Amino acid sequence: MCPHDPPCPPAYELDREAAHTIACHPEQGWSLLCNGVVIFEDTGELLPDGQVIAPHRPMVRRLRQRHLTHA
Repeated sequence: MCPHDPPCPPAYELDREAAHTIACHPEQGWSLLCNGVVIFEDTGELLPDGQVIAPHRPMVRRLRQRHLTHA
């Protein structure tokens, strides 16, 4: 159970990355979130049931597109 108020998003919701970080290991490239999700520096994720979420970088892509259209 999440002790935060308001509670962190559950692991299986789209906003799961908004959960609080409870363990951070930048030297190894991963962090553990309050909802049990392990996030990796390449933006991949490992859900509590072992499901793998492939790396995704929507913000980088959007920022590049925005930069190119305003250049």
